[in-house]
Amino acid sequence: MNYTQWVFSFSVCVLQQPMRAKHCQLCQHCVRRYDHHCPWLENCVGERNHPLFIVYLSVQLVVLLWGGQVTWSGLYFGQSWELLKHNIFLLVSFLLILIFTIVVLLLLISHLYLISCNTTTWEFMSHHRISYLRHSELENPFDQGIILNLWRFFCSRQLTAWEKIYFHRNSEPV
Repeated sequence: MNYTQWVFSFSVCVLQQPMRAKHCQLCQHCVRRYDHHCPWLENCVGERNHPLFIVYLSVQLVVLLWGGQVTWSGLYFGQSWELLKHNIFLLVSFLLILIFTIVVLLLLISHLYLISCNTTTWEFMSHHRISYLRHSELENPFDQGIILNLWRFFCSRQLTAWEKIYFHRNSEPV
């Protein structure tokens, strides 16, 4: 696949769709380096706000861990039914916090893994449907190594021309 075959008119917005962009059906925007539409934030996560989403998950995890510690410290352990009756609210709260903590931790770990591979949730889940990934000779044409991927994600605020990376990497001899 060459550059002219890749470029197409984006029918929903009547725009030329940049590589790795996707039109979100929920918020009706084209999002560069689209990752997902977050129902909790009621917003798309993409190239411009994905680092902030990671900060959001990290802060959420810290708050949940703190809440879990506070709840756990309020529990009284004993053999009496009376103690259990007084602890039931704290026990249920602790179990809910534990469940949310596990969910947020798994979400944060999965996003950090995908970032280290320079791929998005959408690309990971829809690899077989995305033309530039389906026709690529490489498994992930955007992967530039863990260190560079993390550096560019967290430290670079420039918008990336993904087409240059894609066509440069796919033209290298194997």
